[in-house]
Amino acid sequence: MTDEQRLEAIARDPRYQSLVQRRGRYAALLSAVMLATYFGFVLMIAFDKPLLAKPVYGAISLGIPVGFGLILLAILLTGLYVRRANRDWDPAMAVLLAEHAA
Repeated sequence: MTDEQRLEAIARDPRYQSLVQRRGRYAALLSAVMLATYFGFVLMIAFDKPLLAKPVYGAISLGIPVGFGLILLAILLTGLYVRRANRDWDPAMAVLLAEHAA
């Protein structure tokens, strides 16, 4: 069996198609969370600058910790995706590749 035939067989496997769908839904969910949060931050900048300009500690305004929180959220969401990929999707893909190796 050539590599191309092997890849086609894997692509037709219902378990692979299910895996791709689940992974896609999860990625879309995490992306939607990040986009909604970032879009909300941009809207706050556009429509409520005084709120973000309020000092919270000395010369640090509220916008600084909120922006830092966005960065931390991006790191957290990336970590969640990687953890799920390592725990669920990579082992399932390894099984599929092993079964179609012959």
